[in-house]
Amino acid sequence: MTRIWACLLTMALCHTAIGAAPASRKGPARRNSRKSAPSGPWRQPTYADSTLGDNVDGDDLTIRRAAVDALGRYNGSVVVADPDTGRILTIVNQKLAYQSGFQPCSTIKLVTAFAALREGVVESSTMLRLSKYMKLDLTGALCHSNNVYFAILGKRLGFERVSRYARLFGLGEKAGLDLEGEQPGTLPEEPPENGGVGMMTSFGEGITLTPLELAGLLCAISNGGTLYYLQYPHSQDDAARFTPEVKRQLDIGQWIGEVKTGMRAVVDSGTGHRANYDPNEPIMGKTGTCTDYKAMAHLGWFGSFDDAERHKLVVVVLLTGGKSVNGPVAAGVAGSVYKNLSEQNFFARMGNPPPASLFTTQSCCAR
Repeated sequence: MTRIWACLLTMALCHTAIGAAPASRKGPARRNSRKSAPSGPWRQPTYADSTLGDNVDGDDLTIRRAAVDALGRYNGSVVVADPDTGRILTIVNQKLAYQSGFQPCSTIKLVTAFAALREGVVESSTMLRLSKYMKLDLTGALCHSNNVYFAILGKRLGFERVSRYARLFGLGEKAGLDLEGEQPGTLPEEPPENGGVGMMTSFGEGITLTPLELAGLLCAISNGGTLYYLQYPHSQDDAARFTPEVKRQLDIGQWIGEVKTGMRAVVDSGTGHRANYDPNEPIMGKTGTCTDYKAMAHLGWFGSFDDAERHKLVVVVLLTGGKSVNGPVAAGVAGSVYKNLSEQNFFARMGNPPPASLFTTQSCCAR
């Protein structure tokens, strides 16, 4: 256990905005054997045509073009949804999005944050001492995706409570309604052998998450706590007749503002800063970077939503491939989606923007 915590602390101290792969959590012998393998996550190609086989008959084609252009030649998927209805507006690389999931990496920290706040394990302003020279509150921990902070929260919550909140947020079940071919992600039945619940709540160890599940989770944060079934129209007629379907209500409204402040800090000055294309069009987000050894791929996640008055969107990006992909790169792809749409006045405000004081990030770098 001492070695695991020392490893977590080392990763937290070394985590930078360019998104290092968390290979340091493995023992030296295992890490070296991975690197010497003739194939695997370090040698997988990064570029491909991720649009092959997609059915776009029910897509919002403006959003589709913005997403395709933003993803470019990366291996990956982009899911864009309306958080106020659960309608999927486009999915780039539907085959990947419908798969049974990948390790969520640090995106799991959003679930951990809500669980810890709602259970009274921590308050957003509580400064946790992580080392002799470092302490952070929730905003700072989200901003820099600090692993030790969220491992501590997981240890305090315990496996049963962590699992319960993960299920409430839709993990381990299909996110969509009648999406042919969709597979659910998975949740472990017991704490993972590698690092236990602390690694589960900081890296998503033992969990598989789909881009659709992350999109559903983010829709609920964005809209105030309604977890919708995600629905993907098959045609423009289907889109015109669209009717939202609620899966369940989440009692998280009291803590959404606190988590959003941390998610705004991620984009303003943290690991997701590449998504920050315009300070007048705020984005909330969370990055994730890790190697999924079961899938034999290095991953870059970014889950996000905008805070515009018109056309609120949830944008989820998952990149797979070699070491050149990570959470910050995925954040850049998402930022390009928003930027491409903004250049077409997609998010043009009907009134004045909210005061900057609503999303203070002064504590982001508190020590």
